[in-house]
Amino acid sequence: MTSSAEAEKERWNRLERKRKRRGVEIAEGVNKMNIADTQKKNRIQVSNTKKPLFFYVNLAKRYMQQHNEVELSALGMAISTVVSVAEILKNNGFVVEKKILTSTVEIKDDSRGRPIQKAKIEIVLGKTANFDELMAAAQEVKLQTSL
Repeated sequence: MTSSAEAEKERWNRLERKRKRRGVEIAEGVNKMNIADTQKKNRIQVSNTKKPLFFYVNLAKRYMQQHNEVELSALGMAISTVVSVAEILKNNGFVVEKKILTSTVEIKDDSRGRPIQKAKIEIVLGKTANFDELMAAAQEVKLQTSL
């Protein structure tokens, strides 16, 4: 497993431990996710509490430099963050939307004694034809302002 895949897996493990401390356990179906899904090299799993919005915007740009597409994924309250990241990238001409998937995952809530439903979104974004030009221009502006 690559270091970025390991880091993503560790991040989700930390989130899972945090949820369990609050009395919420991830449902069996989510725990048994396909290993290929959890090891996608171009997936960014977004949290609305861990990092600022533009951390994910810049991370997505870096992923796009290495891959032709990036997948943004989120559960529950983090969905609005994913949509904002995708819209910022799209409105600035960096990406086009390739696919948007929505689903519901079941999470077992021990405090209530019954499962609860959580919304999930996955947005696949692809590079625009002028992605590299835009990145080069942004880098040039960054260099000029640092002088």
